[in-house]
Amino acid sequence: MNSQVPKYVTQGRAALLLGISEDELSRLSHESGLGHRECAGEQEETFFTYEELRKICMLTVHQVN
Repeated sequence: MNSQVPKYVTQGRAALLLGISEDELSRLSHESGLGHRECAGEQEETFFTYEELRKICMLTVHQVN
């Protein structure tokens, strides 16, 4: 049984984990410079580390307060 935690999560999964829309996560990613884009042929996907997700959480908390 493989119980390793992945190092990266996709934007869709990250949005689900954070409880925000993908559009909002995309905006936050663009503004903060967090996340990284990977290209495979003509498809492009944004990935986040768990540390980047933590930083995004901290940014959103500070924006609300």
